[in-house]
Amino acid sequence: MIRRAGGTPGLAARATLLSVTVLGTMCNNIVNVPLRAIARDLDASLAATVLCVSAFVLALAVAMPVTGWVGDRFGQRRTLSLALVLMLVAQALAAFAPNLPTLVALRGLQGLACSAIPPMVMGLLGALNPGRRLEVMGAWAAANGVGQAIGPPVGGLISDAVGWRFIFVALTAACAVVIVMMWLFVAEVPRRPTPFDARGAFLMTVGVGLVLVAVTSFSQRGGDVRVAGLELVVGVLMLLGYGVVSRGRPTAMIPLPVLRETRFLRSTVAAFGQMFCLGTVLVALPLYFTGPLGVSSASAGALFFTLPAVMAVAAPATSRISLRFGPRRVLRLGLAILVVSTVVTGVIAGAGDGTPTVVALTAMLAVLGLGMALVQTPAAAGATGSRAGGYGAAVGLYNLVRFSGSGTAAAWVAFTYPLGSMPLLFGGCSTVVLLGLLANLVGRDPEGLVTDGSVSRTTRRDRPAVRSQRGR
Repeated sequence: MIRRAGGTPGLAARATLLSVTVLGTMCNNIVNVPLRAIARDLDASLAATVLCVSAFVLALAVAMPVTGWVGDRFGQRRTLSLALVLMLVAQALAAFAPNLPTLVALRGLQGLACSAIPPMVMGLLGALNPGRRLEVMGAWAAANGVGQAIGPPVGGLISDAVGWRFIFVALTAACAVVIVMMWLFVAEVPRRPTPFDARGAFLMTVGVGLVLVAVTSFSQRGGDVRVAGLELVVGVLMLLGYGVVSRGRPTAMIPLPVLRETRFLRSTVAAFGQMFCLGTVLVALPLYFTGPLGVSSASAGALFFTLPAVMAVAAPATSRISLRFGPRRVLRLGLAILVVSTVVTGVIAGAGDGTPTVVALTAMLAVLGLGMALVQTPAAAGATGSRAGGYGAAVGLYNLVRFSGSGTAAAWVAFTYPLGSMPLLFGGCSTVVLLGLLANLVGRDPEGLVTDGSVSRTTRRDRPAVRSQRGR
């Protein structure tokens, strides 16, 4: 294992952690393009096959606070390595799934394994690169963009060439490679002695799970609405219960005072809106391209390279722009771009068909990618640079909310796409992002500003000037 003096990782360590991020993102979105092929091969409806996306995101989101705590308690590197082993096994089994329920269950197991990736990678990058928060979060955002860029075209190409099952064969091999890289190049960081809050973990995990299951159930036509409604009510009550049992308890899994910090709340709400937008686009438009527009899976995957490629290229520039003009301004600009561009995307998709529509929608993918990049980096820097960012479970909660946005988007698409109204589908997406923007505009801004791993006092114009290193 390679260790660097002062805890600073080598290039191989950073490349390994970013590679893990790329792999985790690919595992999430690689089946989006071949959904029709999977539905046809397993003799299932398209709406039911969307559960392959929802199951992954649901398990991913629900488990993140607990996996964040596990990383604090038992070591982030060890936790991440074991999660990757579980991922390898689940991918290998998915290649032989005999029916849709089995595939959905294995996708859920993959999501459970992947739940360790965002909080562990963000924690390791921050711990191994102190004083460079915006820079490393920009690199992390770029890696997310690369994964989003590679996933859909790779999924489409493999599915068209040799069948969708070989997607999981390729992911199994990739998991094996990054596991070896983890053990060779990434050093462990000091553990954070954290007591296990069993009541809090149960209430938060099961509560979030019930809410997301209810939202997914509502999207499945023919399901029992009463059961879904009951799940939603019980889930909300359990989340409120977490607040009750954690109030005034410094040993809570995530102390409530750190969750009420404005910076953490705004970053988290913005991340939900950005991921809801991303999830809507990456599920709805591939279905629209390969359906009404008659584009092949391989071509659709290649066209979708535009959005995440722009995200990846724009991420490093976003960190530099945030340092100059302030993360809040950049984040709000990104949300505003997403509000407008999703409406335009819905209008274009609903107005016509043929090559002009394909070209126009591809151009909108570039605009959407830019808006998402402007949100992702400052939101991640704000969440990890807040007081809550010192808790692995809180970083997991931030990522839980992020991926809940994606899972909720998949449910929204499953419910609205059969209605045949793309303006309605993307109009709902725009509304969610607009609420995120309004949440970032209402109320007073926090006194400090997270810049490059530091906290500074700023003017109301958000001009960053580093004052002192933030302690945790």
